[in-house]
Amino acid sequence: MTRHLAIRLAVALVGISVALTAAPSWAGPQGSAAAGVKPAAQAAPPAMAPQPPAPAAKPAPATPPAQDSYGYRAEGRRDPFVSLLNRGVDPRQRKAEGVAGLLAGDVVLRGILQNRGTYLAIVQGPDGKRQYIVHPNDRFADGMVKAITADSMLILLEVNDPLSLTKQREIRKTLRAVEEVK
Repeated sequence: MTRHLAIRLAVALVGISVALTAAPSWAGPQGSAAAGVKPAAQAAPPAMAPQPPAPAAKPAPATPPAQDSYGYRAEGRRDPFVSLLNRGVDPRQRKAEGVAGLLAGDVVLRGILQNRGTYLAIVQGPDGKRQYIVHPNDRFADGMVKAITADSMLILLEVNDPLSLTKQREIRKTLRAVEEVK
């Protein structure tokens, strides 16, 4: 029976020693200091052999954005966040070269020529430097030349006003008044 008692005592001592070495992990630094055991943080770090770098992991595939973004469904209504002032195309943003880039209101009629029975008009651009020869049915940025007579040019202007009932308006450009000789 003494042998049986010695085995029990050895098992109890091993259990207590295991409990005391594990005390810092569950009791914290205060519990281990109270028990007289040196905390693991103050102990010398164990010497570890350097490990080879781990292979680069493949990046996770990009997840689609969350469906929290707001989208407006018009369903026949206008978008309330779109400005009412700048809805249409601004004709002042000239992209075309020559006569097609000029506004009908900006040109000045400088002369009229007759060539083989048809009239041609000489118009000057808003810069005052360039002059152009226009024929009937030539297009401006916001209209077209409807007719040219001996003393005037008739331009059909396209109206870009959503409140206007008429979509076209006629503008007549005349030569300057000629003084009568007495």
